[in-house]
Amino acid sequence: MESVQWKVDGMSCTNCALSIHKYLQTKGISEPKVNFMEGEVQFDMPENITKDTLIKGIQGLGYKVRGQEEAGAKKKWLDNNGERALFSFVFTLPLLMHMLPGVHIHWMMNPYVQLGLTLPVFIIGMSYFGKSAWHSIRGGIPNMNVLVAIGAIASFGYSLYGTLMELGIGFAYYETTATIITLVFFGNYMEDASIQSTQRALKDLVKAQKVMANMIVFDENHKEIIFNVESTTLKVGDIILINSGETVPMDSKILWGEANVNESIVTGESVPVQRKKNDLLLGGSTIQDGSLKAYVTAVGDDTVLANILKMVKAAQSEKPPVQILADKISAVFVPLVLSIAVATLVLNYFFAHNALGENIGFGESMLRAIAVLVISCPCAMGLATPAAIAVGLGRGARNGVLFKNAKSLETFKDIKQVVFDKTGTLTTGHFSVTQYKIVDGTPEADFKSLVYALEKYSNHPIAKCISLEWKTSNAIPWGKIEEVKGLGINATDKEGNQYWAGSFKTLADQNYKEDDHNIYIQKNNQLIGWIDVEDEIRPDAKLVIETLHQQGVHTILLSGDRQSKCDKIGKALGIQEIIGEQSPADKLTQLDNFVKKYPTAMVGDGINDAPALAKATIGISLSNASHIAIQTAQVILMNQGLKNLPMALGLGKRTYETIKENLIWAFSYNIIAIPVAALGLLGTWGPTYGALIMGLSDVVLAINSLRLFKKKLV
Repeated sequence: MESVQWKVDGMSCTNCALSIHKYLQTKGISEPKVNFMEGEVQFDMPENITKDTLIKGIQGLGYKVRGQEEAGAKKKWLDNNGERALFSFVFTLPLLMHMLPGVHIHWMMNPYVQLGLTLPVFIIGMSYFGKSAWHSIRGGIPNMNVLVAIGAIASFGYSLYGTLMELGIGFAYYETTATIITLVFFGNYMEDASIQSTQRALKDLVKAQKVMANMIVFDENHKEIIFNVESTTLKVGDIILINSGETVPMDSKILWGEANVNESIVTGESVPVQRKKNDLLLGGSTIQDGSLKAYVTAVGDDTVLANILKMVKAAQSEKPPVQILADKISAVFVPLVLSIAVATLVLNYFFAHNALGENIGFGESMLRAIAVLVISCPCAMGLATPAAIAVGLGRGARNGVLFKNAKSLETFKDIKQVVFDKTGTLTTGHFSVTQYKIVDGTPEADFKSLVYALEKYSNHPIAKCISLEWKTSNAIPWGKIEEVKGLGINATDKEGNQYWAGSFKTLADQNYKEDDHNIYIQKNNQLIGWIDVEDEIRPDAKLVIETLHQQGVHTILLSGDRQSKCDKIGKALGIQEIIGEQSPADKLTQLDNFVKKYPTAMVGDGINDAPALAKATIGISLSNASHIAIQTAQVILMNQGLKNLPMALGLGKRTYETIKENLIWAFSYNIIAIPVAALGLLGTWGPTYGALIMGLSDVVLAINSLRLFKKKLV
């Protein structure tokens, strides 16, 4: 099934996203992801419909799907809110001049002059707000442009009627029409700018994808020729030269040279790391000092950086639980406000009086109703969660913490305990053989050759260590070999002999008492020998554990290794609960029990950790983990960044706090602003003040969300 990702222009609020989401669902697309902040739509293409049909349908709702064919298209006039606001302001300013104290422009009191100045603004406004409003009504989910359009049409229509009937300047509210449209355009422009600033971390990553590269080619005499090319033109296998101060254009492997590399754009670690021959380079990182020659290993969407961007954007499109209530309210908000506006018009016309006790009349009643329409802001509720999520995900990505979905970011607020795997998580995973013993008289060379032939088929860090140290060319032809999770490697040779390289549990049927070794080698259920290896504790592990304890998080070590070794590591780190000798099935049972008591995060990196990662409230994997562990986890710590775990927990909690603050503002604003407008407390300039306040309300949300970039997380 083809995965589709489109850029869609014209989405201005969550109701716009809901309209497209609803349309795609009616076409048989089960889980479309619509991100109005990024203007992106993602879904899996069903087989019974064409892209052209979906594009026409989305455009029929009033939005525009950007395609590759438009890359060289000429930019349209008045194509963004900033240009529309500036154009409208030129015509609106003269309409407001005569209303200023001490300014008397008699010819501006002519209704036809006011009509002439208002008409261009009204046409531009209706071509945007009116069109969007109509399409949203047809789509079944009215957006905020319905309120703006009705307010502008009401004031313009009433004024036009007064002008044509020659009822005098008292019936002309043209400045209200022009001001509403101008201020809402200006508010939208400010909102766009504010939203874009919430995406700044992602923009840095996007910029890092597009750099110049020094590509090396060879002439007929095998002399090197260097071409300066755009990184997007590189292909896998191309050889590149990267000098000091330059950005690594694509994921590469070093052929020659040594350098200190700043990988902070991807990992969040600002301290340079040394890279040498055969080491991998991450596209987007910077050579601090030194020069390297490397060949490109991944380009385009296959690079680490591209996958980070893809993951973060997908997470932004996910709806966390707290967004569901806001979406439900947003869906009914516009009809509710329309009802309040009608009630405001009717009640004020029949029952409201001015200071002299006289009825305020239809004109003043209409202004109050229009003020209700333009001061209400469904966008605030729709923007409250996405703005905070965008900043939270962006800050995480810039600091080496990747969230696969927005739900994980929010769920961190509830985490009460963290479960750690041992090998490769709390320890470096870089083992060395410390001792071994052959108990049946097998020659040493044959013993090592046998162990290598078994362990080279395993991805376990201990197996990798042994196969690397005891590598030999004497291959044993196996008839059958398999890795048994939680036990070890089981093999059968062509003569039918059975072999084990595994934990003490594989000796269950033998009367052998020494259970404190790492690997036991057997042939036909007879012990041949054992091997001990040693692993180092990660230098940052103890500080991570201490920080979690300070945050009130309970820590648990859950490992398949022997209890004695787990106790040694756990006590050295100060872990509060230590459970060893657990098979993958045992880990799953333990996680199930933990999760039933408290929300639990699990940190692991191996194949045997995958089921437990999936069972945990939040599964956390390291970037050097096995592929299946990364696929199962909801959060990935880049660059083996265990030290970023407390930051990830803090970021989740701070993001949720920001979402709550945003939602409180959004609800409070509308609960207070609408009655203020309905009661006429904004005066005769109510619609003007309402439009200005409404525009600023979204900016407040964006600014509050941006504070997440600076908030202390740990």
